Amino acid sequence: MKNCYINGIGNVSIQSVDFDLFKSEAAGIQILNKAQQPSYKDLIAPAMSRRMAKGVKMGIYAANNALFNAKMVDPQAVIVGTGLGCIEDSEKFLDAIIENDEQFLTPTAFIQSTHNTVAAQIALHLQCKAYNFTYVNGANSFESALFDAFMQLKHFNKENILIGGVDEIAPYTFSMYEMIGKVKQSGEEVNFKNPQTKGIALAEGATFFALSNNKTNNSYAEVLDVMLFNAFKDDETTEINTFLNKNNLSVTDLDVVFFGVNADAHQQEFYNRINTVFNEIPQGYYQHISGSYDTASAFGLKVAAEIIQKQALPKSVQYNNIEPTKIEKVLMINQFNNTDFSFVLLQSC
Repeated sequence: MKNCYINGIGNVSIQSVDFDLFKSEAAGIQILNKAQQPSYKDLIAPAMSRRMAKGVKMGIYAANNALFNAKMVDPQAVIVGTGLGCIEDSEKFLDAIIENDEQFLTPTAFIQSTHNTVAAQIALHLQCKAYNFTYVNGANSFESALFDAFMQLKHFNKENILIGGVDEIAPYTFSMYEMIGKVKQSGEEVNFKNPQTKGIALAEGATFFALSNNKTNNSYAEVLDVMLFNAFKDDETTEINTFLNKNNLSVTDLDVVFFGVNADAHQQEFYNRINTVFNEIPQGYYQHISGSYDTASAFGLKVAAEIIQKQALPKSVQYNNIEPTKIEKVLMINQFNNTDFSFVLLQSC
C-alpha cells in the first residue's frame, strides 16, 4: 500500500499574505473576518481577474503556491471542497434578477457561481485535463476532498494530487446567518477557550495542498488516515479509540491533538466532553487564527502539518498548557453544530 505525503501548501486567509505561524503575531478575530487579498496581477490577467469570483482567485493563488512549494508541475487530479462555493456571485445574479425584473440578464455571475467553478478554473489555469472533482458536504467538504485524494494515492495509480478547501463571505448570506444566530451578534465577545455565547466568528479563505505518494526532503507530514461521518454510532470516547485502534495506536501514543473549537458555546460542549479523553495530551487549536467557515479545517491541516515539519508547537496555538516533548503523531478532530464530524491522523515523515 502506498503512502500519502503533504509536499506543498498554499494559503490565503484573514491573516497577512506573509503570515508565518512561528514568527508573526496573528491579527485579532472579529465577528466578520475578510481574507487579506494578495496581488493577483502576476498570476491572472487583469481582464480575467475582474470577472472572477473572489473564491476563484483565492483558490488559484493558493493552488499555485502549493504546487510551487512542492515543485509539482502536473497534478493528476484537482479535488476541491467547498461549503458555499462562489456564493458572492450567486447573490449578484439573484440581485440582478430582482433589479431587472427577470429581463436583460448577463450570464457571467451565474456561470461563475456554481460550486465547481473553483476546481474548473484551477484546471484551466494549469491546463490540467485530469480528474476534476468538487465536494459540497457542509463542514466535511474539505475532508471529503482529502479522503478522495487519500484513497486514490493509496489504492489507485495516482502519484500527485492537488486538493484544497475554499469558501468566501457574501453580504446577504452574512445577514441571514445573523438572523438565525449562526454568527455572533455585534458586541459579543469572541472567546475560543471558554465561550459564553452561541455563534461563530465568520471568515473566509483558501488552503491547498500538493499531495504525493513520494516523500521529498521538504515533505511536511504523512496523512495516515481520514474518517468523516454525520453522527457517532457509539459515544465519542469509543469512536475515538476505535479510530486509533484501527491504526494500531492508543491515546497515549498521540503527541498533539488539534481541536476545531469555534467560539460557539453550544458547540463547545462536544470539545469539553472529549477533552477528558486527552487531558494529559498537548492540545492545539487554530480557528482563532483562521476564523470559522465550512472549510476552515483545511487551514487546521496546514497548521498541523507545519508544526510537525518544524517540530514545534507555538504558544499561539496551544489549547492547554502541556508542552510536547516530540511531535510525531497528531490527531485532528473537527465538527460543526454537533454534526459533520471528522478525524484526520498525521505523522512525521
